[in-house]
Amino acid sequence: MSPYLRQVKTASGATAVQVVAKDHGVRRIVEHLGSAHDEAELAALMRLGRQRLLAGQQVLDLGPALNDDADEVGGQAPGDGGAVRRPQIVSRRSAWLIEAIKTAYTRLGLGEAVGGDRAFEQMVAARLIEPTSKADTPRVLSEIGWPAPAHRNTLYASLGRCVERGYRESISGALFEHVTNTSGLALCLYDVTTLYFEAEKEDDLRRVGYSKERRVDPQVIVGLLVDRRGFPLRIGCWEGNKAETSTIIPIVEAFQAAHGIEELVIVADAGMLSAANLTALDEAKLRFIVGARTTRAPGDLEAHFHWAGDAFIDGQLIDTITPRRGSNTERDKSLRAEPIWDPDTHPGSWRAVWAYSKKRAARDTRTLTAQENRARAVIAGEKRPKGTRFVTTHKGDQVLDEASLARARSLVGLKGYVTNIPSRLLGAGEVVSSYHELWHVEQSFRMSKHDLPARPVFHHTRDAIKAHLTVVMAALAVARYLQETTGISVKRIIRALKPLQDVTINLNGHHLTAADPLTPEAEEILTALSIPTGH
Repeated sequence: MSPYLRQVKTASGATAVQVVAKDHGVRRIVEHLGSAHDEAELAALMRLGRQRLLAGQQVLDLGPALNDDADEVGGQAPGDGGAVRRPQIVSRRSAWLIEAIKTAYTRLGLGEAVGGDRAFEQMVAARLIEPTSKADTPRVLSEIGWPAPAHRNTLYASLGRCVERGYRESISGALFEHVTNTSGLALCLYDVTTLYFEAEKEDDLRRVGYSKERRVDPQVIVGLLVDRRGFPLRIGCWEGNKAETSTIIPIVEAFQAAHGIEELVIVADAGMLSAANLTALDEAKLRFIVGARTTRAPGDLEAHFHWAGDAFIDGQLIDTITPRRGSNTERDKSLRAEPIWDPDTHPGSWRAVWAYSKKRAARDTRTLTAQENRARAVIAGEKRPKGTRFVTTHKGDQVLDEASLARARSLVGLKGYVTNIPSRLLGAGEVVSSYHELWHVEQSFRMSKHDLPARPVFHHTRDAIKAHLTVVMAALAVARYLQETTGISVKRIIRALKPLQDVTINLNGHHLTAADPLTPEAEEILTALSIPTGH
């Protein structure tokens, strides 16, 4: 009978791989190839055995034949004369993960943008795989077999080049080119977040300010400009005590100047709604859609309430105007029809669109009920008053602000949007849908904070922090590319590809390489990225 391969569990728990043959019903061990202690070693030994069988070689020059009771003792098989040693792992490499990251990085033009700086590429890759300190980056890359991981000093030198050579600007240029060449750019989304530092003292950048995470640590403000899909275009960094409203104009103007943009729609939330911001965007010939504060609703909808009351139907849209400054409106409430905004006809107003949603109304009602209950608890002395809504003081006593509560309940379900885009160019429904794409920038922030955290930040100088954020922006771009191309989150991609390794072992001077088989999910990812698998 032709020789075949057999796997046998040894007394130590390893798996022995043997070449065996049967002669007249008697099994004979032709060769003991070695013992594997994990799946990778086993795959390599099985590959070696198959190669020898296919080559017609029944006996290998690895030592004498063993009996059926072969086992390891001190790395040797009993009775073998000490010729067969335990396989030694030479290298492990998550080749498919490395290939996926390098493919995205190259296709986005990031390597060219930074002049082929391999240390910068490695920092981006490590940020995707396991966000940690720059000093720990070589360990992260070594674990997946990244070729020639840079020393930490080389990484710090790359951070210095990042600032000196303007990597952020060149990367932004590459990302802009990618967007314009693929999906086109007609609308940008903007939002800000804060990154805190566990530092005792402030400096000229890390300052205590309003924190979205309700912390009192020194922080910086980070602004992110993305396209309508959430793909990053530009990142900005400001002092932690800077007003959020003052960040949008610098980043938009810089983006506009860098790419010669004349026509663009900027979408931002109500936090950016200031008269100065809207005027500046309008004077720059840029279109905008920003969220309106609900407190503006009674004035903007005064005529509607007068003629139609405060009852709304699900999905109802009211296209009207809102004062650019203060509360003086150009609307005549004696007229039933809502005015059609025009910059020449209404120089003191912007266009406003108000939308009603039953789903939002239910959510707002639950929130108001919780706030009312807290207010009543504060008035009853059951809870400490701390900026509690709907609590006012009357003749020295704390009482429920019934009027404010009633006004708030009359506005549940309403959401407003302010824009300088005439209705002939963009319908009310399109204004609403464009604004709702802001969830993409929020998702990008969540991705930058959770999937590839901008924190921890192990830097304290202004230049180092800005260089770090450049790495984060590049990593976010790679993550977005991978996610958009495959339809799978970057976390899942890493989880699917990282375990698939090429393992090289040394067996008595023979270097053997074996690869984990592709899983269906891995095959799907690589196919979507147009990476040949050989299958």
